[in-house]
Amino acid sequence: MSKDIKDIYDVIIIGGGPGGLTAALYSSRRALKTLVLTKDFGGQAAITYDIENYPGVELTDGLSLMQKFAKQAQGFGAEIKYGEVKKIEKTGDQFKIKTQDQDCSSRALILAFGLTPRDLDIPGENQFRGRGVSYCATCDGPLYKNKTVAVIGGGNSALDATEYLAKLSKKVYLIHRRDQFRGEEMVVSRIKKNPKVEMILSSEIIEIKGDKIVKSILIKNNGGSDVKELMVDGIFVEIGYSAKTDFIKDLIKLNDSGEIITDKDTNTSYPGIFACGDVTNCAYKQVVISAGEGAKAALQAYKYLGLQRGEKILPDWEIKK
Repeated sequence: MSKDIKDIYDVIIIGGGPGGLTAALYSSRRALKTLVLTKDFGGQAAITYDIENYPGVELTDGLSLMQKFAKQAQGFGAEIKYGEVKKIEKTGDQFKIKTQDQDCSSRALILAFGLTPRDLDIPGENQFRGRGVSYCATCDGPLYKNKTVAVIGGGNSALDATEYLAKLSKKVYLIHRRDQFRGEEMVVSRIKKNPKVEMILSSEIIEIKGDKIVKSILIKNNGGSDVKELMVDGIFVEIGYSAKTDFIKDLIKLNDSGEIITDKDTNTSYPGIFACGDVTNCAYKQVVISAGEGAKAALQAYKYLGLQRGEKILPDWEIKK
């Protein structure tokens, strides 16, 4: 990949998940020169084993669904390139985006880079990261076929990981610091009936132990001082995500959680910058919602660029009074 992309894009979309790829589809269909710039493919959706609540699709894996999103966007001319954005600045009427490998420019910008998995922040986590500590059950689950693993968390991501790993592993410990789960009750009910899953509630993992690879974890009950050791081959951390938005905090407004603040039309506080998906202050983090917000962001970018050229952009649907 060359150091500089000399072409100026109409729209650069940062993030290649459902929001970013849908935005690319809609912007390219409006004949906007569109680039998706992403450090990975498909976002969190791509590492989801089963998706059964996307309208019109009864059951699919996340990676396959995201591949269809990308193929459709590329079919209308959108480009997809890989790189992690380090800096964004405004120069004249253009946004300059810098990564470790390249620089590129656009007249409008859509932020759709999602969230980053949270760490446990306990002894042994960094030492055994990639050597038994994983943040992606879909990616690393096949490595633990017929082995014993632990899943940490109580939301939908933890429940989905537990269901998936129970199909591969001989034993799955599901460890949650509360006494109730925050995920979908239907999934909780299925897991409770699975003989390969053992739930350990009101407990927290306090240390990861091993030599070259993970061998065990220490678990402390929140109701007392009891600590027990569980022998495991792998640990899957599923405790949620955080917004890594420090590189844009001086450009647009963020909330206390670091999420990008948008209005109902995906506008941010900076003209020409739009945002969609899980990285925004939208209360619901779902594939279908990210996709819908991505479509809105692209249409808003199209409207913004048209107004910049002095064109009158009419809404798709206008109610006559």
